[in-house]
Amino acid sequence: MKDLVIPKSILEELRQNKSELLLELAVYLYDKEQLTMGRAKKMAGLTQVEFQKELSKKGIFIKYDIEDFEADLETIKRLS
Repeated sequence: MKDLVIPKSILEELRQNKSELLLELAVYLYDKEQLTMGRAKKMAGLTQVEFQKELSKKGIFIKYDIEDFEADLETIKRLS
């Protein structure tokens, strides 16, 4: 598999640097449920809290459904 290469001219046209574009792509893929939070934050090169702040700035909600909640409850029960 090859790495994705984005020509400098395109970055200049978009007025974004590599980090900004990676963040935009990571946020988009997370929002479309193509990447998990863990994979998206890693792609963006951010910590969990930093990535969540970026999601908040863009009005994107954290993906957390009933199955996630039930799994968290089970983990808490196991750890207590």
